[in-house]
This record gives sequence, structure tokens and C-alpha cells, in this order.
Amino acid sequence: MAIDPVCHMTVDPASAPGGSAVHGGTTYYFCNPRCRERFVAAPRSFLEKKGSDPLSEKGSDTVSYTCPMHPEIVRPGPGACPICGMDLEPMMPAEGDEASHELRAMTRRLVACTILTIPLFALGMAERLPIVQLLLATPVVLWGGAPFFARGWASLVTRHLNMFTLIALGTGAAFAYSVFAVATGAGHVYFEAAGVITTLVLLGQVLELRARHATAGAIRALLGLAPKTARKVWIDGREEDVPLEHVFVGERLRVRPGEKVPVDGVILAGQSAVDESMVTGESMPVEKRAADRVIGGTVNGTGTFVMQAERVGSATLLAHIVESVARAQRSRAPIQRLADRVSAWFVPIVLVIAAGTAVGWGIWGPEPRAAHALVNAVAVLIIACPCALGLATPMSVMVGTGRGASAGVLVRDAAALETLERVDVLVVDKTGTLTEGKPRLTSVTAGEGFTEEDVLAAAAAVERGSEHPLAAAIVAGAAERAIPMKTATAFRAVHGRGVAGLVDGVEVAVGDERFLAGRGVAVDASTRLAEILRREGNTVVYVAMGDRVAGVLSVADPVKAVTPQALSDLRALGMRLVMVTGDHEATAQAVARRLGMSEVHSGVLPEAKGEIVERLRAEGHVVAMAGDGVNDAPALARADVGIAMGTGADVAIEAAAITLVKGDLSGIVRARRLSRATLGNIRQNLFLAFAYNVLAVPLAAAGLLSPMIASAAMSLSSVSVIGNALRLRRAGLTTRGQAPFRATRNGA
Repeated sequence: MAIDPVCHMTVDPASAPGGSAVHGGTTYYFCNPRCRERFVAAPRSFLEKKGSDPLSEKGSDTVSYTCPMHPEIVRPGPGACPICGMDLEPMMPAEGDEASHELRAMTRRLVACTILTIPLFALGMAERLPIVQLLLATPVVLWGGAPFFARGWASLVTRHLNMFTLIALGTGAAFAYSVFAVATGAGHVYFEAAGVITTLVLLGQVLELRARHATAGAIRALLGLAPKTARKVWIDGREEDVPLEHVFVGERLRVRPGEKVPVDGVILAGQSAVDESMVTGESMPVEKRAADRVIGGTVNGTGTFVMQAERVGSATLLAHIVESVARAQRSRAPIQRLADRVSAWFVPIVLVIAAGTAVGWGIWGPEPRAAHALVNAVAVLIIACPCALGLATPMSVMVGTGRGASAGVLVRDAAALETLERVDVLVVDKTGTLTEGKPRLTSVTAGEGFTEEDVLAAAAAVERGSEHPLAAAIVAGAAERAIPMKTATAFRAVHGRGVAGLVDGVEVAVGDERFLAGRGVAVDASTRLAEILRREGNTVVYVAMGDRVAGVLSVADPVKAVTPQALSDLRALGMRLVMVTGDHEATAQAVARRLGMSEVHSGVLPEAKGEIVERLRAEGHVVAMAGDGVNDAPALARADVGIAMGTGADVAIEAAAITLVKGDLSGIVRARRLSRATLGNIRQNLFLAFAYNVLAVPLAAAGLLSPMIASAAMSLSSVSVIGNALRLRRAGLTTRGQAPFRATRNGA
């Protein structure tokens, strides 16, 4: 038996329904002619080893690991960070809630050490049987604490002093002193302190690893959205459930009631209501019918439909969201610099304080001075927790960006999230941002000597080469009127102005007055009609054939239903709103009046949008720019924060720091609230970390904290910071009058 290289079905070579084909000296057999056609067209795409599905756990052996505090550290496998000693975690968490290898190992050590530490603590408090205490403490300290000693030693070798430097010194000093006391028969033993400290630090590590596991819940929830199989519709009408990785672009798939949409695509037949809340943040199901696009991972309602796959594997929107969230979670916010500067000096300062504590108690302390010096110096070493400082920002960023993804807000990096909190001016493009971006041709007026059919046919022929939404509306309008499509040659475009080409040997130009004037065509006779159309909110497009105006087209683009409420919410959040558009002033003012916007820049070329952004920044404003088109990309890149509509052009999305999956302004409201919540959470974490260390270290140096209490407090400090960050999973981002977002798996 052979394997069809396209669909991977088993085929009998003797009776292969799809025939065979030879490539590279090897004969391949196919289950149907369509598979053979696709193979012959691009054999290498099917024969080269496919990468693992980014939305599955396959290929986990190639997962890279990084440090949550130092994202510049990347390793091919698990281990400890060479800078801070923390456990590395996968850059792309796997689907599911299973514990990590490090968490399982630490839990085993914790259980074993707890069993030994309980009797050790009882004997230590009674100050009896020091030899038995030695036997109990040795496996606890040397085996249970082995990871801490290894990381502490590595910190000395690499000269990156960290929390494990302090733990290793503290427990090592207490244990070594006690062994010396037993061997010489002189002095008090502190085996119970070394054992309890080790066990409590293990407990802290287990709690921290569990909490850090929870911070990746958003990505695991996103990974869980992708179905494992898809129902493929073969060319002969057969239907078969196949693994998701066996779905290819162009294939037809059936989605039945209650099933998840397997990949991104377009509906060919049927209709249904699709719940897109898990990727767009919008709670209401969206009606879908033929020609509408659907997103992989969303949930079909009660209807059924057949769709054509357009994006599969890593090209789907869901895969893009997962990658964007993972990348953002590894980024560093500017506010982290303060913690970084403090952390760089933290451990050396603690070591100096511990040494000073030992000297002070050894000289001026009560008897036994050596014992007091040791205990209080160990308490200083153990109580200090640089990890709480280091985790304060990245944990909030991880949870915040995950929360944003569940609400349809994709953040490229933490810096954008931090800057968005300070934005006071929002510059918005009109078409596709304030409006639907799906304009419709509303009227065709022919000039003297021309017919409406002539005008529209010529305009559609030229506009077929343009990517602008107005061009699509003109082409669609010609198709709706059943006007025969012509072909244009010598096509050329002037960005933001118009297009031109030859149609049936005649020069045809389609654009605004300035575009035609630049070509020597006067539009005076059509000016009054254009003004009337613009006051009604239409966009006017002139069509010139030769050196004469052949007609005027009007195109209307309705305002998005959510735009008025979103603008009201943005004003309430303290933002000044500025509209920029390439449209004529009359059209722009008509839309602005409808939306209550007073600051409008019309007739703006793409490069001028960027200049407006720069001018506002030069005035001292922090500026965000929202747009969706190719012509918005320069302004998006020049703004302090670029915000792209997820329904817009790829180049706009690439130029922006934040992408709104749903593609409307209510997403900016959610992004602003997310920014405020995340930055507030970071400040709380930094305060907790700073306050803890500022208060705890002097108390330990003054002899007011025992090493065991210090170890418990140190273990809980990092956990408290992570626990506070996890509160962001419940951050309210909804706008007024909008249903709450539906929670996805793991509470994301």
C-alpha cells in the first residue's frame, strides 16, 4: 500500500483512483484526481517535511525556553536562568494544564523534605539528639536544597548574584556551623533552622511555579480553541474527518452545528450564526452566509455550512494571535528599568548588610555572640528577595497581554501597553476605522456624450488594479449592474489621489479634482453636483476619458454602529479626538457632524497623515494613531502608539504596536482600560516588592526575625507579587451597554 502525499490517505497502487505521478525518480499514487493535480502543480510543498502544527503539542521537543525575568535568555531545553537562577519556562506553552517537569521535581523534594523536617524541628526545639538532627538534616539540606546550592554556585561563577546566592550562603552557613559544633562538641546546632529554611524555600518554589503556570493560562486557552480534526468534503462528494494538519489551502470543509471552525476561510454554501467571542471579544454571535469569512477556532451555532480553507497552520488568525501574545509576554516594559537598576545592586548590598550584622552582633551582641551573629546574618540573607522585584513587571505584562487577547486586543510589546496609558490625543482615519470600510456605489452620473454604462465600465476596468476600498466598491457596483468587464492596460496609480490606464485605447483617469487637474482635465461643470453629493456624506469620484470629464460616481461608506458610543467612551477616558482622511472636506465634515467630532483634517495624503502625527507630538502630546489601510502605515509607524484594525491591510497591522481583532474603535476603549489596569498592577507589585525588602531586611538585621520566619516571608513575597498580577485576568474592559466578555478556558 502507498500513502497519498497530498491527503495522506492509504492507496492501493494497483488501483489508485487518482492515478500516479513521478517526481525525482519516485512514483507517487493518489486517492483522487484533484490530489494528483495539486501534487503535480507544487510537488515540493507536499514532499518537504512539514513544520509541526503551531496550535498543537506536537514538536514540543523543539520548544525553546526562556526566563520570565530575563527574556534575552533563550535555551533549547529546560533548566535554570544563568542570571537569576529561576526555572526557565517554554516560550510557547503547551495546551493543557499538566504541571511542568520542574514543578513535579520540586514537589517531590518538598514532600520528602517535609517528612524529614517535622521530626527535625521537634528535636531542634527540644535541643536534643544533635546526631539524629544531623542525620535528618543532611538529606534535607544537601538533597532537597541541591538545586539552590547549584544555582548559588552558578551565580558566583557567572558573577550574576541572585536570590539563590543568598539562600545558598544562608543555609550553607547554618548547616556547616552545626556540623562543626557536633564534631567539636562545642556550641549550639542549627540543623532545624537549615532544614526548615530549605523546606520553606521549596514550598515557595512550588507555589511560585504553580502561580507562573497560571499566568500562561491565556495562551493555553487560545491553543485549546483549535479543533483537532476537520470534516473534509472531497471532490466526489464524500466527507471524512481528518487531522487538522492534513487540511490544505483551497480544500472544502463542512462545519456542522456546535462544531469549531477548523481554519480561516470563506463560506461557499449555507449559513449560520458564529460565536467569535473567543478571538474578537464580542459576545454576540455574528450571522454568516455565502461569501462571508470565518475565523478558525470560533464556534458554529445551529446552522451548517461548507467553507473553503484560505489560511491554515501558522497562517491562521488564531496562530497569529497566539504568537503575538507569546511575543508580547516576553517583552519588557520601560517601567521595568527601575527594578532592573535596583536588582543590580540588591544582592551585593544585602551581602554587605549581612556581613555588617554578623560583625555587629559578634562584637556588641549578648552572649553567645557567635550564635547571635550567625542567626541574624542568616536571617538577613534569607529574608531578602530580589525575585519579587524582578517579577513585579513581567508577571503583570504576561497576564495583562493574555487578558487583552481574550478581549480582541493584541499587544505587540509591553512598551506600547505602557505608553497607551499616557496617550492624550487619538488620531483616527475615517475609512475602515470610523466607517465600515466597505463602501457601496450609490450613483453614476454621466456627462454629455457619455452613458452611465460607458462611465462605469471604464472606471471599473481601471479600478480593478487598485487595492483601495473605493475601487472595490466601483468594481462591485459594475458587477451588480451586470456591466461587461473590460481590461485596462498601462495601469498606474498616484497614492491617495487616483488611478489611470488605457481602456479600448482611450486614456481613462479616475480620482479627485486635483488628480484630474494635474492631468489637464477641468471639472468645473460637475462641481455643483459633487458638492450636493458630498453634503449628503458621499465620496465623489470623477471619471475622465481623454481630456473630458465623462461622469461622476458617488460612493457611500456607512459609519460603524459602535463608533458613536466608542467615541463617547474615549472622550470620557480623557482623549482628544482628531479625524484625518483623504476625502473631500464636505464629505469629511458630514461624517464629523454625525459623530460630534470638531477637529477634522480632510484631503490628506498618506505622507501628510504622518506629518500631522509628528506635529501633535512636537506640541508635547502623546499620540496614538488608528487606521486600517496601506496609506495609514506611515502614520501608524510615526505615532507613539500605532493601532491597526485587524480587518485592515497586512502592512498596517505590521506597522502598528496594537491590533484590534474585531476592527472597531470599541477595541481602543478596551485597550486603554487594559493599559491602565496593567500599569496600575505593575505599580502595586513594585510597591509590594520594595516595601517588603525595605522593611524586612532592617528587622532581620536587628534580630527581630528568626531565619525560619524570614524564609517563610521570603517564599511568600514572590508568590504575593504573582498572585496580585493574576488579578488582571478579571480586569473589566467592557464598554457601557455592552455585554460582558465570555470567559475562555483557564479563566483567561
